[in-house]
Amino acid sequence: MAAPPPSDDVLSGEGLEHLFEVLNRASGIVAAVSGGPDSTALMHLLARWHAAGSRPPVHVATVDHGLRPEAAEEAAFVAREAAALGLSHRILTWTGDKPRTGIQEAAREARYRLLVDYAHEVGASHLATAHTLDDQAETVMMRLARGSGLSGLAGMRRETDRHGIPHVRPLLDWPKATLLDLCQGYGWRYVDDPSNADERYARVRWRRLMPLLAAEGLDAERLARLAERAAQADEALDLKAQEALERAGPVLEGGNLSFQAGILANEPFEIALRIMERAIATTGLENSRLHRLEACTERLREAVRAGEALHLTIAGALVRLGRSGPISIGPEPPRRRGR
Repeated sequence: MAAPPPSDDVLSGEGLEHLFEVLNRASGIVAAVSGGPDSTALMHLLARWHAAGSRPPVHVATVDHGLRPEAAEEAAFVAREAAALGLSHRILTWTGDKPRTGIQEAAREARYRLLVDYAHEVGASHLATAHTLDDQAETVMMRLARGSGLSGLAGMRRETDRHGIPHVRPLLDWPKATLLDLCQGYGWRYVDDPSNADERYARVRWRRLMPLLAAEGLDAERLARLAERAAQADEALDLKAQEALERAGPVLEGGNLSFQAGILANEPFEIALRIMERAIATTGLENSRLHRLEACTERLREAVRAGEALHLTIAGALVRLGRSGPISIGPEPPRRRGR
């Protein structure tokens, strides 16, 4: 369940120990700090925690996406603030061509790629970001609007694996207002990112709607509670899907996974869907969009029940179903053009 909301003694040794308990086992921590109040508060809290005892090294990193001229000075500002706290700092720059559409998603992917690469470079085992309760609520609403399934409605997890680096969000229970109060109350300097008011971005537009939803009872706390309950259900269904796949006798050979396809027809649709998702991931391929995976799973279930053979492709995978029931999933062979 969610941790209790931050109290007045959050800056005490005991409060910081509880907040960063997950980082005690780290060999090093990369803290992503943009300079805004949320990440600035994270940096100061980590600095106090680090100074309170024998702690793993904290490496502050700021990503300059190269999208705003003032971003370089903001990164330099964070470098000065980190130095004043006795923390190392690195500016990570996203270079190369930028896409004309989907820029926020591309920037997000680039940001995490740079942060994970930096963590590997400095020998850090963990990445920490300052995502808040409000960020979680916005994420749930955005995913709901896109028609996400249960996994999407679970929102951001407290810990996520990023290419072998655990990405932790220790402030996920904290409202943004609390972090802003900390910065203002303790004189922690921060910068204002003008893109946070740019309504070209979906998250900004949702942020403007959140007070209206809260007035109807759908506030950040309730949305976060929904996410947590969805995460619990998602974890349980994943476990059941894994158990079902194991009963189907999976064999991985030469990059191809085969198993008895009857499991797809015998299990509830949601379990069958997750079996296919796991099977595709096992072959090293990226999973498709939910609606495509749903359509693929439904076709396979129908073919299994009818005793028909079926070949189809999805997410770069070739799925082959034999009449006798075995199913094989592996990389789609290269297409031969001009023939």
